[in-house]
Amino acid sequence: MGKINVIETKIRDLVIIEPQVFGDERGYFLESYSEQDFKEAGLNMKFVQDNESRSKKGVLRGLHFQTKHTQGKLVRVVEGEVYDVGVDLRDGSPTYGQWEAVMLTATNKRQFYVPEGFAHGFLVVSDFATFQYKCTDYYAPEYDSGILWNDKTINIDWPLDGIEEVLLSEKDKQQQSFVDFRAKPSVFKY
Repeated sequence: MGKINVIETKIRDLVIIEPQVFGDERGYFLESYSEQDFKEAGLNMKFVQDNESRSKKGVLRGLHFQTKHTQGKLVRVVEGEVYDVGVDLRDGSPTYGQWEAVMLTATNKRQFYVPEGFAHGFLVVSDFATFQYKCTDYYAPEYDSGILWNDKTINIDWPLDGIEEVLLSEKDKQQQSFVDFRAKPSVFKY
């Protein structure tokens, strides 16, 4: 039925996906995922788990990754707006340590594929947001890790205008710096 539009970013393998949306005065319909359409577009990942979170304005989740059982994530917003970020952590990548971001909204219906070997995070910029994502591997808390959201080396330009307070979990307040991450043996290969 539907086909997808894949938009390349400056970072190889990190892509924005626009599904075909069919709408009229009654509402809309879209295929949020079709294995066939993704394969035709050259996206051959296999998903094993779906997750959903709901967060209020100012909540920042990330920058997360797993050191084993690494996860690729296909993320989208079904209510509200989030600023979504992927950071390249793949040793040997020409874009190692660089980030890319996209505004995901219930209106634009865009999706962001953040592959294995990337840190991922998002900031809720609307009053509330419902965030859904498909994962290529299962959550493994014993391998859960991350980098500080406001790391000075990575220097993500978060859209903080209108955000009174950045709301973080205790875990995210304690994440490592990018310098500390780099000092350890490489977890991800390009």
